[in-house]
Formats: sequence, structure tokens, C-alpha cells
Amino acid sequence: MSIFPKSLESMEQALSASTLRQRVHSANIANVDTANYKSKKVDFQAALDTAMNNQSLSSYKTNDRHLSFSNESSTDKTEILTNSSTKYNNNGNNVDMDVEMAELAKNQLWYNAVTERVNGKLNSLSSVINGGR
Repeated sequence: MSIFPKSLESMEQALSASTLRQRVHSANIANVDTANYKSKKVDFQAALDTAMNNQSLSSYKTNDRHLSFSNESSTDKTEILTNSSTKYNNNGNNVDMDVEMAELAKNQLWYNAVTERVNGKLNSLSSVINGGR
């Protein structure tokens, strides 16, 4: 029996994905003047699939042809994609600072929202443990 709800695990993975996004955008910004550096981004769909697959909503299958609730074919690894199709600067670098700063701000808002939800869940557990006091 787990004291923590399964949604807390999903939020933990969402925070991990957000942390990875923060690192990737920070690396892009740090390499804005590096010649031939190509911008990178986290594949959000892969991160979402990973988070959704780790939920333990299981199905009871009586036949192998039945569909399961989880996507068993996807991998549990979040992909980092390199954008090598564009060229923003003359030195071969394609980091656009405006895009990177906007994505960084958006990721920060998302991280704060998930952190608020985690705090709410933990405060609810604390309230239950303390008898509502």
C-alpha cells in the first residue's frame, strides 16, 4: 500500500521533463555564439507518453488481441531533438534568442504550476495525517 497517490508520480515525471527542458534551453542560450551549434528541444510528445505510460491503470485482457490501457510500444526515454534544418546566423548557428527566452519563460510557468499541485497534494496528505488540524 502506497501512501502517495499515483498522480504524484505523474507530477514528479512532469517536473523531471520540465527540468530537462530547462537544461536544453539553457544550453541553447549558452551556445548562442558558438559556430555551427544547432538548437535542441525536448520532444514533448515523448515526455507526455512516458508520463502517461507510467500510470498504473492496468487492464484485464482475456485475449492477446485486446488493447491495453497503456502504450506498451513506446520507450521510456525522453528524446532531445536537434533542429538542423534552419540557419539563423552566418556562422551556422540557429539559436534564436527570442524563441529560447519565450520557451524558457513558458517552461518556468509550467514548472511553477506543477509545483503548486504537488504542494497541494502534500498539504492534503499532511492534513489527513494530522487529523484535519
